[in-house]
Amino acid sequence: MTFIDEILSKKHPDLRLLLGIDGLSGAGKTTLVQGLAAELERRGIETAVLHVDDLITVRERRYHTGQPEWYEHYTLQWDAESIAENVFRAWVRGDRQLELDVYDSAGDAVHPQTFTVPQDGILIVEGVYLQRKEWRGFFDYMVYIDCPREVRFARVTKRGGQDLHDPARIDLYKRRYWAAEDHYLQTEQPLARADFIRELSE
Repeated sequence: MTFIDEILSKKHPDLRLLLGIDGLSGAGKTTLVQGLAAELERRGIETAVLHVDDLITVRERRYHTGQPEWYEHYTLQWDAESIAENVFRAWVRGDRQLELDVYDSAGDAVHPQTFTVPQDGILIVEGVYLQRKEWRGFFDYMVYIDCPREVRFARVTKRGGQDLHDPARIDLYKRRYWAAEDHYLQTEQPLARADFIRELSE
């Protein structure tokens, strides 16, 4: 049985399926989702993809709040309860359209946007920290991409055209992003909870 066949084995023909692609920054989630969505569409399954990074909050809510930087990133970057209501509970209710607040990085603002989801297909939700306690119970199937930190950091650095060895940037990652990742791994145990673990080492 292939990876996609295993996912489809969880889906009743007349019902929708909520699929999570979890993994830390730079793990390869977007690449996997692109290939997965294309294959599902090729098989005639209506598919939509929602990126959780499109739903972050404005900067004043997640920076310089007086809280530790890792806490700002993990807890304040997303309004977890609002996403639970407007994405996941709406999905469970059977809503065909989700009313979302989508972040505009250029203007540092959020704008309302209607997102149409499949009636009896698959919604793929992709992002970091998907198995946080506020969200994990809604998913029908969860994939976790496990990739070493040094590989992920090199990918993100190359993507941003930055210096891999910049000490100030490394210090920022230690305080903000890696500390948040460690908190997630320790408190939510995503590898143990996932239905499928995809290991990527390069």
